[in-house]
Amino acid sequence: MPLEKPPAEKPSAPAPSPRTALIADTALALIAERGMRGLTHRAVDEAAGLPPGSTSNHARTRLALLELAVRQLARRDAEVITPAEFPGPAEGPDALADAIATVLHGLMVRRREHTVARFELALEASRRPELRAIYDAAGQGFRDLMAELMAAAGSAEPQRHALSLGAWSEGVLFTCTAGPYHDRAPAREELRESVSELLRGMLAGSSGGGKTPGQDGGRAGG
Repeated sequence: MPLEKPPAEKPSAPAPSPRTALIADTALALIAERGMRGLTHRAVDEAAGLPPGSTSNHARTRLALLELAVRQLARRDAEVITPAEFPGPAEGPDALADAIATVLHGLMVRRREHTVARFELALEASRRPELRAIYDAAGQGFRDLMAELMAAAGSAEPQRHALSLGAWSEGVLFTCTAGPYHDRAPAREELRESVSELLRGMLAGSSGGGKTPGQDGGRAGG
């Protein structure tokens, strides 16, 4: 049965102290500016204007520092729009497309630095299994939310459609921050139209003509 309204934000880890948040935000800025090689405890101290050794007191190892950065990144991304701000199914796919476009535009423009840092961290996680687990866990809430939203919108295959929507979103973010269109962020209206087209294509098989998944015409979204 479709959800009547996407759930409110799920409880997360306690908010970091101001000093820890400063260290994590500075680490993200350094990753975006200098890449992973530019991230050191000393560099964070210097960039944050902290006494030498401050970062080591909060994150003794490089993995601990990366974990701080990943968790802070998840918090900062969530500030663009909260789960409670996403529309319910009664508001229709267009409202959902508008919300997703708002998120993508915010990540490209207001959170561009964080988006670049996220791609750097994703690549680092592909080489470090211990960071992979942390990175994946930090993003699980958003992936769950996408599946719930697709189910609420009427998708017959919410997990698959959430994967497609997430992959498309990540591709657009990469293309417009680090790829060939890095110097041209689409307007929110352009993103909204593109997301609307994607949602209409995925949901057509779920609600068109009264067919149920598996009837002639293919699987939903297929």
